[in-house]
Amino acid sequence: MRRRGGGAEAEGAESRERLSVRERERLEAELKRGPLAHGFSDDQRWTLGRIKTLIGRLFHKVYTVQGVAKLLKRHGWSCQVPVRRAIERDEEAIKMWKDEVWPRLK
Repeated sequence: MRRRGGGAEAEGAESRERLSVRERERLEAELKRGPLAHGFSDDQRWTLGRIKTLIGRLFHKVYTVQGVAKLLKRHGWSCQVPVRRAIERDEEAIKMWKDEVWPRLK
C-alpha cells in the first residue's frame, strides 16, 4: 500500500473509527517497516489480509478484509501493484543486450 492525497475529504459513507489517532500513526510506522519485520517472509508485499493480522496483533482489534480496505482508503492509502523483477537481474547485461544484440537480430 502507498499513501496518496485525500484522507478526510474522501467520499462515501463513513463507519465508526476503531483505531485512535495514535494507533493509526503506529500502524503506519509498522507498515513502513515492511512485512519481513512482522514475520511475513515469503513475500515482501502488504496484503489486506496481512494488514488485518497486523492490526489484530498490535491492537487486539478485529477488522474484516473489507474493513481494512476502507480504513486504508479513508486515510489516503491506495493499492499498488509492484513491478516484479528478479533479484538476480543484471541491468548492465540487459543494457548490453538491448544495445548490441537486439539491433543485430532485427
